[in-house]
Amino acid sequence: MRRRSQPAVIRPARREDVGVLLELFAELADYERLSHELRANAQGLSEALFGERPAAEALIAEQDSVAVGYALFFPTFSSFLTNRGVWLEDLFVRPSHRKAGIGRALLAAVAARARAQGGRLEWAALDWNELALGFYRRLGARTMRSWITHRLDGEELLRVAEHAELSDVAGAAGAEERR
Repeated sequence: MRRRSQPAVIRPARREDVGVLLELFAELADYERLSHELRANAQGLSEALFGERPAAEALIAEQDSVAVGYALFFPTFSSFLTNRGVWLEDLFVRPSHRKAGIGRALLAAVAARARAQGGRLEWAALDWNELALGFYRRLGARTMRSWITHRLDGEELLRVAEHAELSDVAGAAGAEERR
C-alpha cells in the first residue's frame, strides 16, 4: 500500500541526478515496452542537460527526498506563430506514486515554462497508453489527429543525409559559427 507522505517537490535536475534519471528512463522504457531501444548513457545525458550548449532540461519530482518522477523537455519554434514553444519528451511517474498529483505537478511546471516563453506545449503519447491519454484529456489537451509524426534514423537517415550538397553542410557550419 502506498504511504502518503510529504507533497512532491518539483525541482530542476542537477548534474548529480544523471544516475537517477537514467534509472527513471529505464523504468519508462520498460513501461512503454521499449527497453530494447534504450541507449542512454551518463556521458550523453550529462552533456545534453549540462553541457556548454544544453539540448534539453529536466525536472525531478521528489517525495521524502526520493526521486519519484521526471519531465524531460526542450525548446521548439513555430514558424506560423513566430514563437518559441516546448516539446515534452518524457513525463514519467513511478507506478507506486501515480494518482497523487505528481504527474500534474510536473506537467504544470513545464507548462509554466512554455507560457513564460509565450508559446505552446506539445508532446506525443503511445496510442495504447490509455492511462496517459485519459490524463491528458482531463487536462483539456487536444489530440492533433491531423498530424502524423515521422522519423528518420539509422540507415534511412544516413541515406537521406548523403544527398546533402557539401556546400549545404558547409553553410550550416558557417551559420553555426556566426552565432
